[in-house]
Parts: sequence; structure tokens; C-alpha cells
Amino acid sequence: MNTTPPGKRTEPALASRRVVIKVGSSVLTAPDEEGVNRRVLGRIASQVAALRRAGREVVLVSSGAIAAGSKRLGIQGAPKGMPQRQAAAAVGQPILMEAYGRAFRRLGLETAQLLLTHADLDARSRFLNACNTFEALLARGVLPIVNENDTVSVEEIRFGDNDTLSALVAQMMRAGLVVILSDVEGLYDADPRRDPSARLIRRVEGLPPEVAEKAGVSANPLAHGGMLTKVRAVKVLNRMGIATLIVRGRTPNILLRALERGEEGTLFVPNGAPLKARKGWIGTAVIPRGWIGLDAGAVKAIAEGGRSLLPKGIAGVGGDFRFGDVVELRDPKGRAVARGLSNYGAEEVARIAGRHTGEIAEILGGKHYDEVIHRNNLVLLD
Repeated sequence: MNTTPPGKRTEPALASRRVVIKVGSSVLTAPDEEGVNRRVLGRIASQVAALRRAGREVVLVSSGAIAAGSKRLGIQGAPKGMPQRQAAAAVGQPILMEAYGRAFRRLGLETAQLLLTHADLDARSRFLNACNTFEALLARGVLPIVNENDTVSVEEIRFGDNDTLSALVAQMMRAGLVVILSDVEGLYDADPRRDPSARLIRRVEGLPPEVAEKAGVSANPLAHGGMLTKVRAVKVLNRMGIATLIVRGRTPNILLRALERGEEGTLFVPNGAPLKARKGWIGTAVIPRGWIGLDAGAVKAIAEGGRSLLPKGIAGVGGDFRFGDVVELRDPKGRAVARGLSNYGAEEVARIAGRHTGEIAEILGGKHYDEVIHRNNLVLLD
């Protein structure tokens, strides 16, 4: 990791043609402010317009709906409980989009709203439909603005934070870079709120384990997760071969300084071979519908030998998954080691668990596949 003082960097990722910019609640609404700060929003819009004029394709992933709705409803602080959050989001989302629409129209740009839940991405066909929507909007010069659909999301299907959502959007549009506008300058080697000698880490290759240990939480009650959720998003993006830049969102001209002059923030540069599109969807975009427990031999065959999962190596099963669903594969200690598309439903897997491939037809009354999960549909987890 590089903790050298700020200076110009030459990084190919910073010149990416397609960029996802995530605007956090902590940028649009400070703890001492009420609702969305339209002056800050306007400055971000001006910078995005400049990037567009320079030939970049941009997608915004923006928080702020709950903050805007809370102000309109007279809610003090962060809404308590899911129903209040959903109500605030329902009121605040049109307020947020009206603010963005007005700011960008002054700059000659048309905007489009996309509200997503995890359920929209779990089915491969719906995931691809969302990809096509992004492509159609970008081809027409429209700026997509994305947010989680908090009005209908529940704990089981919500992304939980827009850092994760921005990582999945970047995957859908095949972006080269995600810029996270935050309330901090980047990742430090210590908590700068407690340690005045903390130094900014300028560049991180991959995602070393010690990086996650430095992650903290935001001091803004209307923000979610802080640096911890950003590091989780970086983990997803690293697997997809997409770079991440974390910068302080309210710094004047931060986007232009960061992307054109390379002078700001912490840049996470991916390492290793990126997952291909289908495996990326399996490994990062889908919530598993269940789990399959493996014996030690199966774990070794999959993790070290690149093998498919056969019934003989299965020691247990859980959940209510069906053919074609993504499931989590767990080692004998219950740790998740992989994900994959199952060729059989949970009930069928339970019946053939521990048996030889040649017995499948007799047990189930027919056999379509030798493998419970084929290696081409299997992704190892870090």
C-alpha cells in the first residue's frame, strides 16, 4: 500500500470511458443539515456534465431520498424501523429526482430514474434486461440515476447500502471505474478522528486482509455503513476487474481533480484475473436461495482441482432452492467456500446426497445431469 503524499498519478483506470459515480447520503446531507443540500448537488451535477463533455459515459448511484423525505415529513434524525424508512423514501425519491432533473436540465442533460432491488438482479433474465436499459439510455445520451427501491425493499432483499449497489451497477454496465463520493478523503492507516497522525493510503492493489481491519463506520446518522460497506464493495469490484476510487465528495471540483489530474483519494486497483460476465453474476449479484454442505474431499476437489460438485461429496443441504437457483457451498465447518447454479432442487439434492452418480436415475426416477453443480457454473469465494 502506498501512503505517499498527494500528487499526480498515472493510472489507466482513472481514464476509463465508463464511470459509475456513487453519491452518498453523507455528501448530500451533513449531520448539521436538514434534507438534501441542493448547492452540493448542483456542484456534483456541474462536474458530471464536464465529464460528459469530455467524452465519458456516466451513471450516478445516489442516496439521499430518505434524508429528503425525512425533512418533508418532519422526522428528526434517522427514521426508526423499516416502515418509516420506506415512507420517507417514498416521499423523498421524487424530491431527490426533481432536484437532480432541474440541475442537469440547466446543463443540457436529460436524466432517467432506475430503482432497483436485489430481486431485480437475482433472475438472470431480469439482470440482462437491466443491462440493456442502461445501454439504451447511454446510447441516447441520457444520464441514468440509480437508487435502491427503499419503498418496497425488505431486509431479505435490500442491498443495504448504495456502495454495494454501485458495484453491481458497474458490473451491469461494464464500467472501468467506480468513484465513491464520501464524507472522508479515502482510506487511512488509522482512524483520523482519533489519531491526528493517521496518513491517507493513496493506492491499494487488490484487497489485502489488513485493509478490512481499518474500515470504520460513518458519523452521519443518515449514512449507512461507512468505510466498512465501501471495502465490501471494493471486494466485489476487485473480482470483476473494476477499479474503485474513494474521495471526499464535498471537496471543490473533486471529480475533475481526481479523474483528470489524479490528485485525490484512495485508489483500489484490481489484481488477478476478473470473473467473466456469467460467473460474475453468480458470484456477486445474486442472493443464494439455499446451501449445500460439502465433505472435506469435495472442498478440496472444487477449490484445488477445479472440479464439478458430484452427489458423493454432499454432506447436507438447506433452503428451498430449485433447479437453476444459485446456492452457497459450505465446508464442514459451515464456512462459505463457493457459489453455483444447482442442476437439482433442494429435495432432490437431499435424496442423492452422498450417493454415486450412477445411482441418481434410480433414486430420482431419471437423470438429466451427472453433476449437481457443473464447474462452469461454479465460483470460488475469497
